[in-house]
Amino acid sequence: MVTERWLHGALTLALAPVLLLQGRWVRHRTPRLPEPPGPRSGVVGQGPVLRLLILGDSSAAGVGAAHQDEALSGRLTQALSGDFTVHWTLLACTGHKMHDAVAALQSLAPQPLDVVVTALGANDATGGTRSAQWLQGLQVLEADVRERFEAPHLVLSALPPMHCFPALPQPLRWYMGRCAHRLNRAQQRWSTERGGCAVVEADFPMEARFMADDGFHPGPLAYELWATSLARHIRVQQDRSSSLLPHVG
Repeated sequence: MVTERWLHGALTLALAPVLLLQGRWVRHRTPRLPEPPGPRSGVVGQGPVLRLLILGDSSAAGVGAAHQDEALSGRLTQALSGDFTVHWTLLACTGHKMHDAVAALQSLAPQPLDVVVTALGANDATGGTRSAQWLQGLQVLEADVRERFEAPHLVLSALPPMHCFPALPQPLRWYMGRCAHRLNRAQQRWSTERGGCAVVEADFPMEARFMADDGFHPGPLAYELWATSLARHIRVQQDRSSSLLPHVG
């Protein structure tokens, strides 16, 4: 019986020469955009306190935006600020894979959190991380979030639709899309088995005006739509949590 793992391995082997050449070509021609300036922690808004950590790779770090205010952290905290007093921290770095993000989280001093949002996976897809390794990283991440940070909610951003990335030629684009889909599907199945975990789509069109100049990262318009989706989900989570609290008086 042909398994998905066997099929993926066969495709990788068959396409390896073309994928290698195209990967080198993409790295050579794609501009390396910097992480934008701006604060990586702060307090904003009014209302009940919401302690938020954003953890991830270059997309979490805001690559593609001119300033953190236009990036994921700025857009998300702004979207939540009308309902909550958001105490937020951004822990993100270009190039980070799942295991790098886990190590970064483990280096952070324990502190109570309400929500941890992740933006990870593109580097794992391009780097060939296997589904089993990805899930193992998620398990370690969740355990740390629960035990040291007491966070009841873990919000996982879905992997981007790499099969639509304009910076990638075919068949590299198709292959990277398949790799991202494989990890995202594993993440979806894993999250449904755990309370307080959810996968949220980065809901923005894969059109040039939504992308950064490198054709790989989100631009400011995409970050705004992505943050809106995350904020909507977080509000629903917090409303449900509040409804479960006992009423006094």
